[in-house]
Amino acid sequence: MNRWSLATLAHVLHAPLGGPAEGLECARVGTDSRQTRPGDLFFALRGPRHDGHQFVAQAHAAGAVAAVVEYRLPEVACPQIVVADTRRALEELAAWHRGQVDPLVVGVTGSVGKTTTRELLHSVLAAGHSGWQSRGNFNNEIGLPLTLLELTPAHDFAVLEMGAARRGDIAHLCRLAQPEIGVLTRIGPAHVESFGSLENILLGKWELVEALPQSGLAIINGDDPRLARQAAHAHCRLIRVGELPGNDLRASAVGFASGRLSFTADGTSWELPAPGRHTLVSALAAVALAREVGLTTQQIADGFARFHPLSNRCGVQSIGPWTVINDTYNASPLSLEAACELLKSYPAPRSRLLVLGDMLELGADAAWWHFRAGELAAWNQVDRVLACGEFADDVARGALAAGMPIHHLATASRLEQLLPILDCWLSDDAVVLVKGSRATRMERVLDWLRESPANLPAPPSPPAHTQPLAA
Repeated sequence: MNRWSLATLAHVLHAPLGGPAEGLECARVGTDSRQTRPGDLFFALRGPRHDGHQFVAQAHAAGAVAAVVEYRLPEVACPQIVVADTRRALEELAAWHRGQVDPLVVGVTGSVGKTTTRELLHSVLAAGHSGWQSRGNFNNEIGLPLTLLELTPAHDFAVLEMGAARRGDIAHLCRLAQPEIGVLTRIGPAHVESFGSLENILLGKWELVEALPQSGLAIINGDDPRLARQAAHAHCRLIRVGELPGNDLRASAVGFASGRLSFTADGTSWELPAPGRHTLVSALAAVALAREVGLTTQQIADGFARFHPLSNRCGVQSIGPWTVINDTYNASPLSLEAACELLKSYPAPRSRLLVLGDMLELGADAAWWHFRAGELAAWNQVDRVLACGEFADDVARGALAAGMPIHHLATASRLEQLLPILDCWLSDDAVVLVKGSRATRMERVLDWLRESPANLPAPPSPPAHTQPLAA
């Protein structure tokens, strides 16, 4: 556990410290007063909808020993470090702390698959070393500094997820994290609206490789044509992983069934629990990285065995009589393609249904990408498609163009309008894929399925009629 004196932190932030602070220390940094624990240092961040200064008193009552603020709050009786910009101060503190510890830092980025790759890398590396990883979706200019501040001298490694919405975002995160190894998953249309183009997405994600030292290592998806072309610009050692010829670590004999991925690579047959066949590149990256740090074949296999896929990223579960693929965390054209391929792996005569909400942040080409989504559903032999949102009709047009019968399609502007149709189309053998961007809240479909009358216990039988006893 880290222990920082308030005097040291104020010195690092070049800021005055107000209030009684003699001998006080903090052990953790937080920004959410609802999650504050005794001994925390609370950062009062300001955003478009919330101002953390309004919650300093609440954080103090929960046990925060001090707060970092942009203006003094005389009504709160706790030490306060006053800075010009609390968000910048959080980054400055994280960068300083990164210099106090010395783990092997692995950065992970890409348009899809970042979180699964991060989890898998951590699971494998932890088979031989002590390490840390980004929590949840802590992959931005707030989450990554908070993750860095959780590192201790006891950590041998850290696997940090890095998200981006525009050019320069990854470079900024790398200046804080100082990664020595970078893993790039796949490049595709995600956040096109803010990036502006696929080329900008590629260059924005490639900032991770550019930030690596010459002695560093980049591990990339060699099956991605954009990354494969960009590989020539790497200034450090680079390993390509994938199935295609030309990869440095190449998989063969790839199979996926019943939630388990199997493949052969590096002269060894591997198997792991996986949400889909698309996890292959993540697994190959884990093998490549593990070999670099000297892990044995048995340690890698143990790491694979301990891996637990996240439930809302192509997680398969049973709800009543139905098999449900929960992919509600987010949606992009690439992740939808992978999810449809997973749905296709359930053979007929099982009924395969796709319930799809809008894929957001696709910019001017959003209608075209949703048309493409409908095509993908038809090409992957989805039996019925239910699409809701602004681009639902585009999905339907794509499915029709690819040969899906019109009576196997349903569209609506709101999810609630589709649920009665889904109720009619569900059969006991149905496999239901639920997907949509985070803001569409498609997990509501799973809630509805759980509450379906098909899942409720049958009412008790009425008691048998009996004659009253004679007096």
